Amino acid sequence: MDNEYVHLEHDGKLLLVDLDGNGPAKPHMGRNSSENGHIIRLPTVEEVSTMGIIWKLRRVNRIRLDSVEYVVNYGIPEIPWPEDWAWKDSTISDSGVDPLARESVYRTIHRVVSKVVITNTKKEVLMAKVSRGFFTGCWTLPGGFVDYGEHPREAAIREAMEELGVEIEIIDPTKSQEDASNYEDGAIVQTKIFNDEGINWVSFTYKCESDLVGQDISPKDDEIEEARWFSKDEAISVAVSIFDIEAIKMHLG
Repeated sequence: MDNEYVHLEHDGKLLLVDLDGNGPAKPHMGRNSSENGHIIRLPTVEEVSTMGIIWKLRRVNRIRLDSVEYVVNYGIPEIPWPEDWAWKDSTISDSGVDPLARESVYRTIHRVVSKVVITNTKKEVLMAKVSRGFFTGCWTLPGGFVDYGEHPREAAIREAMEELGVEIEIIDPTKSQEDASNYEDGAIVQTKIFNDEGINWVSFTYKCESDLVGQDISPKDDEIEEARWFSKDEAISVAVSIFDIEAIKMHLG
């Protein structure tokens, strides 16, 4: 098949080849190849076979660059750790690496989101109707992307304030932020790849029990259309994210 390539990765090492299919090839971080063009790329299925590498297919991604669609087979090579392969992190800053290879590496980076199930004494769930982004016009739990260097618990607290203007406390039953060896921090952790673009989402969902006494729920103008309390069944019915649905079910029993 034309435009079909292989992404073989082993503990941070990625197989790249030169334009003639010879490898392994290594990027040079910071290289500017504006004169020479792209000189390193992902190998084809045939090129991997020629190298005698046996590998196991994990998934297939479809990546569109400009008007061209590529098929990238993500696989695990059945070989010892390939010291002479490229560090995948070094592909990003070498302009000599073909854009498909760089995009392929980009697709392997997890997208981490953190949310919170806020419940009141009536066992109702606070949800927000989103006015932009992936779930425009839909009801979701308060939350969003985890910032670089931020703990998911703090991200959920921050997002509740940014989206709804409410200050919440998420109890840490094990003090996991202080003790990295303890992972039972009360979050429901889910992961899923939703389509053949290959973006992998990791979701942390916490629980906060509060009537928000003395606080006004103030939806963020450019992000949240409205916010409302729902019964458990209503919340599950209106939620569109499978992460939200499962978290509500699990947190509320």
